[in-house]
Amino acid sequence: MTQKHTNALINESSPYLLQHAHNPVNWVAWDKEVLERAKKENKPLLISIGYAACHWCHVMEKECFEDEAVAAVMNANFINIKIDREERPDIDHIYMDALQMMTGSGGWPLNIIALPNGKPFWGATYVKKNDWIDVLEELANVYKEQPEKVAEYATNLSKGIREINLVTPSTFNEVIPLPDLEELIKKWKTYLDTYLGGYKRAPKFMMPGNLDFFLHYATSQQDEELLAYVHTTLRRMAYGGIFDHVGGGFSRYAVDTKWHVPHFEKMLYDNGQLISLYAKAYAVTQNDLYKETVEKTIGFITSELMHSSHGFYSSLDADSLNENGQLEEGAFYVWQEADLKHLLGRHFDVFKNYYNINSYGLWEEGNYVLIRDTEEAKIAEKLGMSVEQMRGIIQESLQLLKVAREKRNRPRLDDKILTSWNGLALKGLVDAYKYLENEEYLKLANANAAFIVAHMMQEDGALFHNHKNGKSSISGYLEDYAPVIDAFIALYQVTIEEKWLLKAKLLTDYCIKYFSDSISGLFFFTSIQEDYVIRRTLETVDNAVPSSNSIMTKNLFKLSKFFPEETYHLRSKKMLLAMQEAIAKNPENYANWLHVLLYLNTNFHEIAVIGEHCKIILKELSKEYLPNSMMAGSKKTSELSLLEHRYIEQATNIYVCQHGSCKLPVSTFEEALKLIRE
Repeated sequence: MTQKHTNALINESSPYLLQHAHNPVNWVAWDKEVLERAKKENKPLLISIGYAACHWCHVMEKECFEDEAVAAVMNANFINIKIDREERPDIDHIYMDALQMMTGSGGWPLNIIALPNGKPFWGATYVKKNDWIDVLEELANVYKEQPEKVAEYATNLSKGIREINLVTPSTFNEVIPLPDLEELIKKWKTYLDTYLGGYKRAPKFMMPGNLDFFLHYATSQQDEELLAYVHTTLRRMAYGGIFDHVGGGFSRYAVDTKWHVPHFEKMLYDNGQLISLYAKAYAVTQNDLYKETVEKTIGFITSELMHSSHGFYSSLDADSLNENGQLEEGAFYVWQEADLKHLLGRHFDVFKNYYNINSYGLWEEGNYVLIRDTEEAKIAEKLGMSVEQMRGIIQESLQLLKVAREKRNRPRLDDKILTSWNGLALKGLVDAYKYLENEEYLKLANANAAFIVAHMMQEDGALFHNHKNGKSSISGYLEDYAPVIDAFIALYQVTIEEKWLLKAKLLTDYCIKYFSDSISGLFFFTSIQEDYVIRRTLETVDNAVPSSNSIMTKNLFKLSKFFPEETYHLRSKKMLLAMQEAIAKNPENYANWLHVLLYLNTNFHEIAVIGEHCKIILKELSKEYLPNSMMAGSKKTSELSLLEHRYIEQATNIYVCQHGSCKLPVSTFEEALKLIRE
């Protein structure tokens, strides 16, 4: 098919950038040469940032960027730069902060107008066509007629962008004590929706990092109220339309309060974390709903997001072509009642009661989004059948719907492979293996880890950020190193293959060498070897994905137990101390940091198992939810300090230690568990 327009994005690999390659806008990708060109031509930058699964990005493209009249205004007055936020999170961080400072809110598409040097002076998210033309013409005139005023505003804004990201060395010597943390959590609880789960607001984001911390805190401190909230949230999310009951996997967020109607894009980073979270919750409760949720979510990422070489793709779009050939959000996932009756026949009445094909499950325009709202036993009782009989009907019905759905136009796939999100998925697979004891999950984890090493990791410990079409590109960010280190530490603990621990150490030492901020003790988001605009970001706030610095703080703490000769423990504590003032003000923004607070305030156990049967014992211990512990093992001698000089022929001993000081060894799983839980 011959295209009327083609721009420089045709040479890119990002699916999001390629979506815009035939716009009449003269888009270019971000690089130093583009900024130099803007300076020579004295043109402001129009920077538009989005991602492939973003619904409103597609809307704005159709209304504005595909329009020749709009393109004429953009091309005449600006150097137009398109950025995939998932490829260039370093740029996205800076301009999202700028937008929030200018408007008080943020989102995507993120549209910024900046000086040729990259300093921003105007920003907005989605803008309608006529408004877009008007504002661009006005900004172009202001830039030409009042350049000093524009430059002054941009300079002041850039100063603010730098200042809000500063983290100063801590004046604290000790971490927040447990009674103070309890008070912080009491205030935090007032925002929680104890009936429907999540927060008392819509839209509802899943925030797996927050729930992971709550599960840790509630189990270690016997907070039954908080534990009940965690299980309410996990149950409601698994019941809700935010979970794809037909094909597995979670969408990004729900637009309502009951987790019913999702924003239908499905992201690897959410699903990787939720696999881990539900696996841990299963270890605590043995709730079959959690196990099934893990199994279906892994089924989704392996069937729809996995490359043949076991790397995982990034996302599925929210939009797909409907029956009229038009892009429509959710078209792939929703159902009409008449279609369900036709497909399910005699099973329809059972399915209708189970998934609320009624006013509770109705969305809009006759479309239903499948949602449960009660336990299976109650539904079965209402229907006058056994739970087993009802489950059989539901499973058969879901399979029929899956076959029917496969005939629809599928959502677009963003097939770039990101190291950061693969690290999250790898950790999820390791936790699923630990707690569900499914050997297939360990095979998948090993295959994914091998992919990361083969395609994303270099011999000196440097990582690439992106892999597409057989080529790895873009230097890794801290968000790549942190989750991969975390996942490799976890993989070591279930395989006792020291190569994974040594790779985690290599990556950590690389970060210390090239990402360190000597002032705060934290890590920069970008390597000191890379160029930056306005600032070198310190990412500290935990959001839908925990911040790279909070993950690194946990990594350093855990590695210090394996390598006590290094300064990892001191660095981990220094990082936490640097964040204590921020944590005390808004703990809900720093949930992942709080794990380390619990490590330091409570008994943290190092469990070392040495001898022929160590893997059997470690597997038994691993299926227990023991968040304040880490494990090491070897069938024979090892140079790891936890294992060194402890091997005894024809014996398998278990050492339960704290700060390197160990109790007398025991020989059974039950004895070890008793020591851990004393």
